[in-house]
Amino acid sequence: MKINPMWDKYPLIKHELGLTLALMQKNIKTDNEPVSKAILEMINSGGKLLRPAYLLLFSMFQKTDRNKIIALAAAIEILHMATLIHDDVIDESPTRRGMSSIQKQFGQSTAVYSGDYLFVVCFNLLAEYASDFRGIQQYGHHMNAILNGEMTQMVERYDLNISIDQYFKQISGKTGQLFSLATFLGAYESGNKIKFAKNAEKIGLNIGVSFQLMDDILDYTDNSQQIGKPVHNNMREGVYSAPLILAMAQHKDLFFPFLKKKNKMTDQDTEEIAKLVIEFDGIKKAKKYAETYTKKALIQINDLPDKPAKKALIDITRELLDRQS
Repeated sequence: MKINPMWDKYPLIKHELGLTLALMQKNIKTDNEPVSKAILEMINSGGKLLRPAYLLLFSMFQKTDRNKIIALAAAIEILHMATLIHDDVIDESPTRRGMSSIQKQFGQSTAVYSGDYLFVVCFNLLAEYASDFRGIQQYGHHMNAILNGEMTQMVERYDLNISIDQYFKQISGKTGQLFSLATFLGAYESGNKIKFAKNAEKIGLNIGVSFQLMDDILDYTDNSQQIGKPVHNNMREGVYSAPLILAMAQHKDLFFPFLKKKNKMTDQDTEEIAKLVIEFDGIKKAKKYAETYTKKALIQINDLPDKPAKKALIDITRELLDRQS
């Protein structure tokens, strides 16, 4: 079982993350053996497991049933995997985490059904282990926000006049809400008061937004081997992220000739855009936003009770801002 080496520095949760992966494996029981194998390979592909990690940490401010918390952590990561599989279908992405994506291996229909199957697995775990209806309600609320973020992104594809505010609305939904759900469930299901859980929810949203900003920055600074997906693929698909939006705000006339080609952009076109993004400080400006959201999260975390989980939350959140992949 492959745990991302980043967790070697965090023994507080490393063991439970291993148990989370094992439970995820145990719950994959489709009749389609090749698809089951592909899903299991995805589970063991060395993903960062950030959402379950945050859920586990926010559950550690109270003594609670660890088996229940691990099951909820598994549910959150399975939900994340389902959204990734569906993203790959929409983007027609050939790779995921450095491997051939499920939609590339088996076709779009099978990939859609695989993602749907994982939604069911996630819901079954939540239904079995959530302590009351509030956890299920919260799941529904966040899923609605996640899907709205995805649909907003789809509607705004190839919008050459997209604003930074529109971008933040997209990522607050598609990425922020999943982190937010993880932190809420960890806090709430461990027996903390609702005020504490709602505060955890806000922390998760800020962390998620910063994480997506850094992900979008890395698309311009890393290569596909490091980040496990085709570089600049989003640009061709009309999904414009913060570095590009911020760089072209005052220089649209230089970007439009390339972007108007849409999915017919060549590798040379995308490289030219990447150079312009760097030249006009798109990456620096996006990094400042990421620093702002991380700072907000850290201020909120600093107000939490002094438990071992608090230090881990601070260290991990800082590490995400400085990550290179």
